[in-house]
This record gives sequence, structure tokens and C-alpha cells, in this order.
Amino acid sequence: MSIATLPGITARRITSARISTRVLFSGPGSASPVIFVHGNLTSATFWEETMLAMPAGYRCVALDQRGFGESDPAAALDGSRGLADMSDDVLALMDTLDIYKAHVVGHSMGGGVTWRLMMDAPERLLSATLVAPVSPFGFGGTKDAEGNLCAPDAAGSGGGVANPQYTQLLKDGERGDGEMTPRAVMNSFYWKPPYTSDREEDLLTSVLQTHTGERDYPGDFVASESWPGIAPGRWGVLNGMAPNNQPDIGKLYAINPKPPVLWLRGDSDQVIADESFFDLATFGKLGVIPGWPGEDVCPPQPMIQQIQHVLDNYAAAGGSVQEVVIEDCGHTPFLEKAADFNRALHVFLDAR
Repeated sequence: MSIATLPGITARRITSARISTRVLFSGPGSASPVIFVHGNLTSATFWEETMLAMPAGYRCVALDQRGFGESDPAAALDGSRGLADMSDDVLALMDTLDIYKAHVVGHSMGGGVTWRLMMDAPERLLSATLVAPVSPFGFGGTKDAEGNLCAPDAAGSGGGVANPQYTQLLKDGERGDGEMTPRAVMNSFYWKPPYTSDREEDLLTSVLQTHTGERDYPGDFVASESWPGIAPGRWGVLNGMAPNNQPDIGKLYAINPKPPVLWLRGDSDQVIADESFFDLATFGKLGVIPGWPGEDVCPPQPMIQQIQHVLDNYAAAGGSVQEVVIEDCGHTPFLEKAADFNRALHVFLDAR
């Protein structure tokens, strides 16, 4: 099901050297390019209002990443490469559009793609805006600010951590508002209640366009001897965010040039948090999942501490870092606190 775009947004199907997908555009073609990279369980549709609010001097581009939206359903993500399939897709799109350098704005999982772009192609980034980004150490299965694993096989992360009830409802295209439905999860965790979007139905359709299966969302997994009994497999987006599939963070500190970074987040985020409600260790600590081995072995991942640690080291290595925390705001500040978000983003970009 295609989603109608807002006036001022143009949708085109673009085929690069890597993938065919839907790409949204706004702004003059000759202006400074900004590429918006969406998060998990969403699509480029989530960026439309942000794109339309950009000043006239910017050309905005947002793609449906592989595994989401109207991207090629055959284009699976090899999670053993981390999120490199996605970052390589962004670079291939830039090549196809004759864009050598661009500002990149990545949200959540898209922030993980942005970390990877910084490591692999820093010379192609005018700047990097990390909006509630996944930790550069991945999602789940790590226990301290340095990103050390809780278990050698990264148990507690990867394709096995998704709620099977939610996954089935997602696959079924469920549009109701019952417990654990895509609508309920979106309105409870994507943003801080009581916020709701005027485009709720379009945004829900975007969520339901997520490609499901062992090679997409949530991906495959293997059994583990460590709590909670599952470890990452190879395929799909959650394995792409598993900590054992992330590159050595030392690579980030060594890059040259170092794109300036804006870290922008809400103060009430329940997704990217030091006790995330999507981290199995949080539920173990709360007694919801039995057998939790305790805080010393498998604490909830300190996601904010990890991001802060990495960006502090990035700054110490010569990078420029700004942090903006938006009050009374959840995981998607560019929608729920659009005015605050846009002000911070525009000031940052205009200074580059």
C-alpha cells in the first residue's frame, strides 16, 4: 500500500548500483543536500514534515531503507556486516544522484547507519546529526560504557529478542489499538504520550510496510547457553544492530576528516535509554523474564552512557560535538517537538 506524500514532497523510485527503492525529495536540486535516514519499523514517510520545514537553501532526500517501506523486498540485510548494507545503500544513492558530500540526519537505527557512514566514508559527510541514535556498540547484550559484552556470543541481542506477538501482528497488517499492536506500540513508545500525530494512519501504514521474516525483521537467531537463551543469527535488521556485529569503535576516533556531530534526543525516551523497555535485560531486572543472572552479569544496557562515552572520546580526538536534549519528549523529537527540533537542526546546519 503506497502512502500519499504531503504537498511539496516528491516520491520517485530510484535504482542505484545496490538497491531499488522509494526516495522522497524536497527543495531545489542545486541546494546543499541533506539525507534523512529513518529508524527501525518506520520509513522515509516519517521525515516528510521535517523536510518541508527545512530552509530554502537545502535539498532534502529520504530513502526507504532495505527491509522497510517500498524498498526491494528481495534486498535482505546481512547482519554479520552490522548496518553496513544500509550505509552502503546510502552511498550508492548519493552516487546515483551525483551527490558527493551531504549532511546526514539519522534517527534511531538510522543513527546506527550514520555511525557507520562516519567510519567508512567520513569525507562524504558535511555533518552528522544523530537523533536518538542506537548506541555505536549496538542494541542489547552489553553491560558498561565501553560496550563490553555480557556474554561471549552477545546473548540477549539480535533477531530473537523481538516480541513474537508483535511480529505476527505486524506481519498480519493489524491496524487495531489492542495490546502490543503496532498502533499501540507506536503511540506508547515512538513518542511520549499523550502526543499523537495528525498523520497517524499514514505513519501506521509506514510501520506496517516493514518487511518481516528471518531475513528481514526481526531476523534469525541461535540458541545460547547464556541468559536469556538466545543469541544473534546472521540475517535481518536486529542482527545488524547486535553488538557482536559492530565495527571496532576505535575506527571512529581515527577518521579524517571528522564530520561535526549534533546529538539530539528527548529526555523521556524509552527506546534509547539506560534502561530501555526494548532491552531484555530491563525485563529480567524487573522480574518479567525469569532466570536473570543479575546486575553484575547482565545489567540493562547503559545506552546513553555509551553514546556519551563515545562522543566524549570523539571530541577528545579532535571532533566537534554538540548535544541538545529536548524536554518532555520521547523517541521521535522531530515529530513530537518539531519546533524545538527544527530550531536546533537548522542552527547546526547553517553553521557548517
